[in-house]
Amino acid sequence: MNTTQIARPQWPRAWAAVPAPQVIDLAKALSKQHRIEDLSLAQSGLGLMPLNDSALNDTYFLGELPLAQSHVRVIDADGQEAEGGVLILDDRIGMARSMAILDAVLAGHLRGHELVAALVNKGWEEVQRVSRERQAILSATRVDFSLLGTAEEEEDHA
Repeated sequence: MNTTQIARPQWPRAWAAVPAPQVIDLAKALSKQHRIEDLSLAQSGLGLMPLNDSALNDTYFLGELPLAQSHVRVIDADGQEAEGGVLILDDRIGMARSMAILDAVLAGHLRGHELVAALVNKGWEEVQRVSRERQAILSATRVDFSLLGTAEEEEDHA
C-alpha cells in the first residue's frame, strides 16, 4: 500500500497501531540524521469532550480525555525542511514528539521518509485488521426484529 492512499490525518492513527517503541526508535534514528526544532513545546494534559443533547441541543461534557501535542520543524543536511505536528489521544509527550518528527519527515519527503512510510503502512494494515474483526463481531451479533411483529400478527388473525 502506498502512503499516498493514506491521508495525512490518518498517519498518527496508523502509528498508534504499532508498538510505541518502534515509533520512538525510528524518530530517534531520524533525529540523528536531521536537526529538529521544537516550534512549540510538546505538552500533555486533559481535554473535555463536549456533546450536544439531541432534544434541546444543549452542550454537556461527557468526560476528560488525555491529550498530547507536538509541533516540530525538521531540517535535513541539504537544508530542506518540513513541519510536522500531532494532537493525539494519549498522555505521552515523547510519543507525540516522535509522531510529529515522523509526520514532518514523511510530509516533506526528507531523507528516511521510506522508513516512515513503511511504518505507516504497517500500522494501517493493523488498523484495517482490527476494523474487519469489529465488523465481523457486529455482523454476528446483529438481530433482525422485522419478523417479530409479523409472527404475532399471524397468531392474532388465526
